[in-house]
Amino acid sequence: RYHATFRPAPTPEIQARLRQNPRDKEENIEKRVETYYRNIKELEDFYEDAFYVNADQDPHVVFEFIESCIIKPLPCKK
Repeated sequence: RYHATFRPAPTPEIQARLRQNPRDKEENIEKRVETYYRNIKELEDFYEDAFYVNADQDPHVVFEFIESCIIKPLPCKK
């Protein structure tokens, strides 16, 4: 698999044969994002014990954070 930015095709010939997944077109992404924002409040209410994870970190840091939330969760405000 190739990615236009992060892992481009090695040759122009291969690049010419590539196709984009129809689900990844801009209008489809906009619909999915709109659906997400329309339903976010219900999701937050349903998953009241959920926690936010900054996944834009080293995988070990993310794992340790999740592990700490499961093993020694912080007290909740109720």
